[in-house]
Amino acid sequence: MAFKKQDILKALETITAPGEGKSLVESEAVKNIVIFDKEVIVEVTIANPTLQAKKKVEVEIMKAIHENVDQKIDVKVNVTSNTKNEEYKPEKPKVPGIKNIIAIASGKGGVGKSTITSNMAISLQKMGFSVGILDADVYGPSTHLMFDVANAKPLSVEIDGRSKMKPIESYGVKILSLGFFTDANQAVIWRGAMASKALNQMIFDAHWGELDFLLIDLPPGTGDIHLSIVQSVPVTGAVIVSTPQNIALADAKKGVAMFQTENINVPVLGIVENMSYFTPAELPENKYYIFGKDGAKNLAEDIETAFLGEVPLVQSIREAGDVGHPVALQDNTPLENAFTEITKNTLTQLVKRNKDLPPTDVVRITTMSGCSPK
Repeated sequence: MAFKKQDILKALETITAPGEGKSLVESEAVKNIVIFDKEVIVEVTIANPTLQAKKKVEVEIMKAIHENVDQKIDVKVNVTSNTKNEEYKPEKPKVPGIKNIIAIASGKGGVGKSTITSNMAISLQKMGFSVGILDADVYGPSTHLMFDVANAKPLSVEIDGRSKMKPIESYGVKILSLGFFTDANQAVIWRGAMASKALNQMIFDAHWGELDFLLIDLPPGTGDIHLSIVQSVPVTGAVIVSTPQNIALADAKKGVAMFQTENINVPVLGIVENMSYFTPAELPENKYYIFGKDGAKNLAEDIETAFLGEVPLVQSIREAGDVGHPVALQDNTPLENAFTEITKNTLTQLVKRNKDLPPTDVVRITTMSGCSPK
């Protein structure tokens, strides 16, 4: 059963907050409704600060949605109190010194998102910008490997009386990754809340200094980590990475839809197509479209976003990443030119976005549960 925000609101009209005499909708207690497929996240603010009142409202919301909309909906509720009944104003936390935060995302794994992130960072740095990378791929971090700093450990520095992490710097790019803090031979088995707290520590408990760009290398898909990032920081824009084949494009489209969801509303700067074609070294004039031709370009046109460029399927890209030396470091090569073109196109879309649109707000939702990392 497909359902919309209006269906949820209609269900919430049947619920009265304790001691308020009006429905949650009439009293404007409903602050946020976020819908992802079969998951609904509802945030409400009530005047009664007691735990009993909050729990009662939470249970009634879940019951109303299940009875009036769909029994199979996964409902998550966050109830807060506003004892002074003041106007609700979401906080807008920012990372001091960072001008633009760009999320690099993909609908599915294996499309080369981390490779694109790493080489875009190098291209930006070569253009004279100050750049950082936050590797938010909690369960499969790779940025520390791609920048040849796998054995590095961030140090602690004192800033304004507080102890903060100092990002590792490689090739002029500042990096923080969970890969610096975990055993390379052990799997990270964390609940969403644990991963989210670790990411928040790497964002807010780190001394990034002055950055023109912080690139956030997101994990594949659309899940807890993505929600945690847009909840924690105002993301300036998102870049979606895909390969040309239909199955990757279908997932990329979902990634775009996530950022364009009403309550998230992060501008999508465009789509990058990786592994666009293969050219054998012995036949440099030939192009073989192994995964299909112009898939991401056509998708960009269909959803009315920018096509930022394409990267061929070349063995040296993989080899460069494996040895921790991104190919964009090599001057005046076809691959360096490709990443430079993608980066320039991204900057063009970013300038347009900053001119035409207001700053992005953080998403005011609480969706995770579980333990926190020690």
